[in-house]
Amino acid sequence: MLKVSQSFWSSMQIELLNRKKWNTRVELANAIFDYIEIFHNRQRRHSALGYLTPTEYELRSTRTSQLA
Repeated sequence: MLKVSQSFWSSMQIELLNRKKWNTRVELANAIFDYIEIFHNRQRRHSALGYLTPTEYELRSTRTSQLA
């Protein structure tokens, strides 16, 4: 789990935080929220999840547990 979280923070640093200067904390907070909720969870595929997005992985896990 540690490697996955380190990878997340590294990716966010490279893909979001290093690309722009933020004028306010609110602007930065909104950008981080958008990165996590819209890009990272719904669009970005993860090797640790079998190249699914976290949202896809959760949906499959929920379906599988409901069938069992």
